[in-house]
Amino acid sequence: MEQLILYLVRALVDHPDQVGLRASEVDGAQLYELKVSPEDVGKVIGRDGRTVGALRTLLGAAGQKQGQKVRLEIQDDRRLPQAAPTASPEGQ
Repeated sequence: MEQLILYLVRALVDHPDQVGLRASEVDGAQLYELKVSPEDVGKVIGRDGRTVGALRTLLGAAGQKQGQKVRLEIQDDRRLPQAAPTASPEGQ
C-alpha cells in the first residue's frame, strides 16, 4: 500500500524527493499521513479536492481487496497556527 501511495504522489508533484509517508493504525484502520513540499500541497489536493479524493478512492478499493480500511491524510504545514507575537508592556 505504501509503495502505491508513494508511486502515485511522486508522479504528481514537482519535488518527489520531499515526499514523506508515515503509517500507523488508528481505530482499526490503517492511517497514512502524507507530507509533501509546501509548493506541492495544492497539486496533491487538486481543484475542489478531486485529486486527493481520487487517491482515497483508489486506496479504499485496494485496502478493501486486502481486507483492511485505509485512511489518507495530507499534512499541511501552511495551516499550522503561527506563534502569537509577545506583547510588550506599554509605557516602559
